[in-house]
Amino acid sequence: MSEKVEDLATTAPAERAQREPRSALSQELAIIAALWRRDMLHLLRERSRWLGVVMQPLFFWFLLGSGMADTFKLGSGESYLHFFFPGVLIMVPLFSAIYGTITIIEDRKSGFLQGVLVAPGSRISLVLGKVCGICTMVLIQSALFVAMAPLAGYAYGTIHWPILALVMVLTTVGLTGLTVTMAWVLSSSQAYHAIMSVVLLPLWIVSGAMFPAGGNFMRYVIRANPLGYAVEGTRAALGGSGDLALSLLVLGGFATLTLAMAAAVSRR
Repeated sequence: MSEKVEDLATTAPAERAQREPRSALSQELAIIAALWRRDMLHLLRERSRWLGVVMQPLFFWFLLGSGMADTFKLGSGESYLHFFFPGVLIMVPLFSAIYGTITIIEDRKSGFLQGVLVAPGSRISLVLGKVCGICTMVLIQSALFVAMAPLAGYAYGTIHWPILALVMVLTTVGLTGLTVTMAWVLSSSQAYHAIMSVVLLPLWIVSGAMFPAGGNFMRYVIRANPLGYAVEGTRAALGGSGDLALSLLVLGGFATLTLAMAAAVSRR
């Protein structure tokens, strides 16, 4: 009997040690899942938001694309609506990241963020929960917009669907990491919108989304812009031209860097 007690005494700590990492992991996953579910519930309950999810990129592509059709001369007889389509598709993760992470400022004011911060788990789980929620919304919105691709001259059969999804996810993760960093350090939604309009919107404009790179200077600007690789990767995934491998490499580095930034500021 004493031998059995001794065996239990020696094996119990080892079993607890094995369970602790899994328990910590389950806590992290629970926080990520709870934050993801919260974003999905907001999306389902706000019916007016679905109108923007579906119609905003379509209207922007058609109205602005039709109005600027004669402004830029494209080679090989390419229509401007065809050229502009990948750029508008990149607007989906851009605006989703901007409007999806402003809730961090609102949650801080309401006290919800403080409740999450004192819960068991690391701060990075909060960042990953926000990233997962925005990635899901971007994939839904992107799928609805890409369904209109034949109107721009893209055939479904020429689209590399897994690659397109990967480009969208990497772009979303990179932009969300950046916007989470900004939302964490800024104290008001007004300051947040001001920074986003000064930083992210100009980055999209000079990404090659609206007009082709004409001179050498603009080529260098696009090459230094991570959104330029997002547009190029999207264009290649839709069946067009572009260095897909380089685009994925740069977007992967961009996503890793901004996630590290978001994790660093969330520990403050």
